[in-house]
Amino acid sequence: MAGKNTAAKVEELAAPFARELGLDIWDVTFTKEGTDWYLRIFIDKSGGVNIDDCVALTHAVSAPLDEADLIAQSYTLEISSPGVERELKKDSHFEKYINSPVTLRTIRPIDGVRDFGGVLKKYDGGTVTVELGGGKEIVLNKKDTAYVKLDDFDSDNI
Repeated sequence: MAGKNTAAKVEELAAPFARELGLDIWDVTFTKEGTDWYLRIFIDKSGGVNIDDCVALTHAVSAPLDEADLIAQSYTLEISSPGVERELKKDSHFEKYINSPVTLRTIRPIDGVRDFGGVLKKYDGGTVTVELGGGKEIVLNKKDTAYVKLDDFDSDNI
């Protein structure tokens, strides 16, 4: 696992445990808030995540994380659902939610506007196509967005 950032190392370590429990790792973040560090593992599964899923994965990964000693400082481990307005980050996220409503924010304004909403129509190698109102489309490189999130999350589509 050398050369990978902390979140990627944790995801690699936690993924087999998640699969064994019927879960998918949606995302992993390792962030400092104030003086405290938080390791957050966001999980997903068909039909949605419940508290028992979070507890089960917490129990499954706590000891292996300690044994692997991937993180030098103390931190709080949090395991949760990515939520209904989940951020699309990975290629697989975008591909899964084609034809779903999304909101996005661009890093730089386009004609004075940074926030857009519409339907994710296409994702191709880092290029995001969103159909805005009136059939107008916006095509952006994913790296030019601050975020792309599901807007009207359809729990049947999990």
